[in-house]
Amino acid sequence: MGNIFNTNSFITPIEFLKGVGPDRAVLLRKELEIFTFGDLIKYFPYRYIDRSKFYSIRDAVDANAFIQMKGNISKVQIVGLGRAKRLTALFTDETGSVELVWFNGIKWVEELLVHKEPFVVFGKVSIFNQKANITHPEIEVLSSFQNKANSGFRALYNTSDKMKTRGLDSKGMAKLIHALFIQLTEEQFYENLPQNLLENYRLWSRYLALKKIHFPDNIEDQQNAIRRLKFEELFLIQLGMIKNKLIRKKENGILFGPLAEKFNGFYNNFLPFNLTNAQKRVLKEIRKDTLSGSQMNRLLQGDVGSGKTIVALLSILMAIDSGFQALLMAPTEILAKQHFDDISKMMSFIGVKVAFLTGSVKGKARTEILHQLKEGEINLIIGTHALIEDTVQFLKLGLVVIDEQHRFGVAQRAKLWLKNELPPHVLVMTATPIPRTLAMTLYGDLDVSILDELPPGRKPITTIHKTEAHRLHVLGFMKEQIRLGRQIYIVYPLIVESEKMDMKNLMDGFEQISNTFPLPEYKICIVHGKMKPSEKEAEMDRFVRNETQIMVATTVIEVGVNVPNASVMIIENSERFGLSQLHQLRGRVGRGAEQSFCILMTGNKLTQEGKKRVKTMVETNDGFKISEVDLEIRGPGELQGTRQSGGLNLKIANLITDVKILEEARKAAFLLLEEDLLLEKPINFGLKRYLNAETNEKNNWGKIS
Repeated sequence: MGNIFNTNSFITPIEFLKGVGPDRAVLLRKELEIFTFGDLIKYFPYRYIDRSKFYSIRDAVDANAFIQMKGNISKVQIVGLGRAKRLTALFTDETGSVELVWFNGIKWVEELLVHKEPFVVFGKVSIFNQKANITHPEIEVLSSFQNKANSGFRALYNTSDKMKTRGLDSKGMAKLIHALFIQLTEEQFYENLPQNLLENYRLWSRYLALKKIHFPDNIEDQQNAIRRLKFEELFLIQLGMIKNKLIRKKENGILFGPLAEKFNGFYNNFLPFNLTNAQKRVLKEIRKDTLSGSQMNRLLQGDVGSGKTIVALLSILMAIDSGFQALLMAPTEILAKQHFDDISKMMSFIGVKVAFLTGSVKGKARTEILHQLKEGEINLIIGTHALIEDTVQFLKLGLVVIDEQHRFGVAQRAKLWLKNELPPHVLVMTATPIPRTLAMTLYGDLDVSILDELPPGRKPITTIHKTEAHRLHVLGFMKEQIRLGRQIYIVYPLIVESEKMDMKNLMDGFEQISNTFPLPEYKICIVHGKMKPSEKEAEMDRFVRNETQIMVATTVIEVGVNVPNASVMIIENSERFGLSQLHQLRGRVGRGAEQSFCILMTGNKLTQEGKKRVKTMVETNDGFKISEVDLEIRGPGELQGTRQSGGLNLKIANLITDVKILEEARKAAFLLLEEDLLLEKPINFGLKRYLNAETNEKNNWGKIS
């Protein structure tokens, strides 16, 4: 988001803060990326302690937590030489004793310990060589501690060992932030939320929130400060997204005409199966968008096998019936080719011309495709990111469909908008279900449709967990499935040996399977990301035609391979995969009428996280439930790769725990923009000023970003 306070004071370089100077400024920049006053003020505490409470040493040993005690110091001595040099002291109270140890800042601590009066010690007791000790405790004279106004509820800050040697431990950071509040006036913390919004949602002022998050008097102060700052962070994200959405809806977009020959002919005569109610509902939503006169920007979420492709194809036929061309872009050549093969067969019945374009299409073939596109002779082009190139031009592009959209950035998608005088309608699809909170935050600018039904006849995939001890049973099961005429995927995480990770690798796996299935009726192919596209395609084609019964592969088959006859997915070292990826891989089977199986192979020892992943996969096939658990395990930071550009950089809000605040912030942003889209009312002046400073675009907030 850039600097949180783009006013003159808050972009002041950090070396100009009293107590910093050039050397400490270098440390702050390098270790914590604190460059300015604004960066320091938003370096929030990681937790708080109640320094009004004292514990006995006896209680502290059992607590396994950071605890405060008071007592006396004795036996101060320096032990060792050079890098092994350390200062030790014995700290005692009426219940026992504990050794204090310092490896850094020895001179300062030694001078402090000269005092013969009681001390206050704060730290975490650990046991080393059967003795209780505290490494690098905070320590100060009891009388000095009692004289401080803020000896109660106190914030703790993460710092590094290098910083601690320069006095910038947690306590040192608190001193710098305190100095900043002395150096700046309250007016310089200008309010960026409208007054009525503060009143409606009972939010503290910005100044008070920022002060009390660092220096709360009690837990109520801390909670009020955090709530205000979380609301502000989520509100500003939502504001930008909803602004884009509302502006797009106000601008002119392509207007589709009535459904005609292509759509009706295909729907009535060649549709391969009856649509689910969910598919019909989504098609109505898309139809409404394309008749609205505004540009459609719709996200289509559908679990693996829910029928997104047929929805996309019928949407494409709406465009073609209205005299427009359409584009379908996929992230890999394998997936793009799969779409082309399936769709071109279906479209041949109704005279729709479909072409295929990727980086591997060259020479005369490429030149001819580009010419026909520009002349409007091609109705639908299917390909990879090669479609974004400037040389790819259309006569009349009306619809862009992007599959597995999380593989493409916003900037890449935006280039497709420029391929028509009016921006084409956009349908982005994902088979990776996104938790509701993440969708609201990452895709708040898009309308969302969900396919929450599977086509009739699809049987739920049975998922089983097996360890190495069950290897022979798994091999026997594989032979049984092949005798029934089925095919099998075996997925490995790596291609070559890794010294760091005890995974089975692809080549060893291929050799093992080849030795286990030596008979002619068991043919095996191998597919991985380092193969040439033509080699991968040839191996895929062999598997699709059932010329090979077992495909040994890496996650290159995560998307795009559709083989209804494949009924078994075996995932080696499955504990190493994320839940979302496991779910995607499982979705490669279960595409036919026969019962399908997913076998998760793991080692005998699993972490708690690994156990939770395996348990979740075994218990449910619901991608949305799986995505919620994935968010809980990995956190939003890990999952934000679902949108490459404009990803989350949340400083304080948490998408797992702050759902209520997120919903309030989204509602508030929507109501504000409905009344004042360009923030021209006086009550919104502070907000507009803030946003203009953020983007360095004075009086330009209304522009589409």
